[in-house]
Amino acid sequence: MPEELFEKIADLHVVVVGDVMIDNYRWGDVERISPEAPVPVVSIRRSENRLGGAANVALNCKALGAQVSMASVIGNDEEGRSLVALLEEQGIDTTLVQSSDARMTTAKTRILSRNQQMIRLDSEMQEELNTRDEHAFIDATLRFLQIRKPQILIFEDYNKGVLKENVIQKIIAHCQALGIVVAVDPKLRNFFAYKGVDIFKPNLKEVREGLHIPLEQVTEAGMEAVHRQLQEQLGHRISFITLSEKGVYYHDETSGKVLPSHIRNIADVSGAGDTVIAVAAVVYALSRDAGLMAAYSNIAGGLVCEEVGVVPVNRDKLLAEIQRLLRDTVS
Repeated sequence: MPEELFEKIADLHVVVVGDVMIDNYRWGDVERISPEAPVPVVSIRRSENRLGGAANVALNCKALGAQVSMASVIGNDEEGRSLVALLEEQGIDTTLVQSSDARMTTAKTRILSRNQQMIRLDSEMQEELNTRDEHAFIDATLRFLQIRKPQILIFEDYNKGVLKENVIQKIIAHCQALGIVVAVDPKLRNFFAYKGVDIFKPNLKEVREGLHIPLEQVTEAGMEAVHRQLQEQLGHRISFITLSEKGVYYHDETSGKVLPSHIRNIADVSGAGDTVIAVAAVVYALSRDAGLMAAYSNIAGGLVCEEVGVVPVNRDKLLAEIQRLLRDTVS
């Protein structure tokens, strides 16, 4: 039963490794055009900072009820200190969040009026970790995994430089030796570096770019061919591909299937992929059932799209939706 699985989430320890960021939201009113340039003047009425990127994956895991540790390298700056404070406020362990004078903490500032985004301002760097930061990060992470022995490790890649190929491969090898479930939400730069993972979760655009194929029509036969091509290069266990409004596709060791999306009032797709990988990793670690993993995370991704901005999944609402939508198909 779904509720029994959800109760077991509290026993899981998840480590999320990847590119963290702060999502800044500024809500205001537009009442006039600037006399300096033909642009609207926004009078800010409310501000809010939220966890983004890999930190949002960690937040989703925490919202599900798991114990969570965040692993990343951030800038030695005010945004970085704010990000650590936000993580700690949510009860997320920051032992493996390292600061570096050579880095800038990624921040994305969104200006909104009447729930419509008017402009986004990004402060970020995409250069890979320097050798000193890389070695320190690898050493600390491997030592942490050896001592704490979490059940799950999630790579969340946003192409901001933390997940270098050497970082990825050293951590995967250590997880395999310790029997830790490894899930990854990849980006193009290191698309084929995640060899031997349990769950490989690209979206349709990333598959097209990574494999250099048009993939104009989504069919089960076509998606199975994609799985075979990915597996030839990665040797992973499960392909889990999000298909936007078409749903998701999963393929495990024996078979694959497209699961259509459920009808939703879509407000904002930001952060949906973070929710999907978090739910998928947790459900698979507890059930070892790829079909159940895909079904639950498909629902979760749709739920967060009904909210404006990057928000974590609501555990109680997700459980209720699973019980409502999958009443006749899962137990």
